[in-house]
Amino acid sequence: MIIKQSDLLWGLDNVFIKSFIESGMKKKHPKGFKLFSAGDSADFFYILVKGKIRLSVGKQDKTTYHVEHGGEAFGWSGLVGMDIYSASAECIEDSTVLIFAKEFIKEVTSDNPINGMRFYRRLARMLGNRLIHSYSLDDEDAIYHEHSIQAGEAMQHPP
Repeated sequence: MIIKQSDLLWGLDNVFIKSFIESGMKKKHPKGFKLFSAGDSADFFYILVKGKIRLSVGKQDKTTYHVEHGGEAFGWSGLVGMDIYSASAECIEDSTVLIFAKEFIKEVTSDNPINGMRFYRRLARMLGNRLIHSYSLDDEDAIYHEHSIQAGEAMQHPP
């Protein structure tokens, strides 16, 4: 199963993985469905089964990341002590996700501290990779903005 092979669960104890996966509720959502918005209560954690999810932040809903690979996790805010989601998540194509109650994840990781620590380390690595990805988006935006300004100046001042 894709979920069992995801980076988040890879190499964890099979009993831990089984209880983790069995606690999830599989849901299908159509394109355009909003799973959660920034500021909503962060009660759930998600793993993509198939489809594509857009994560965005800010008042203009700036895209920060696309969750598009089976086994990718998102909606982590409640797992790290935040009461509300820091981003919004919207299906940009028909998508299937596994939904986990944050309280269950806290319980299962506390009951099995070795696998719990490994789970949170992998979660931290995933978040670090997304942060690095968001920096590259900022660089791309800056390059696009710079080229737009240069193109605009060229149009105002023909040779």
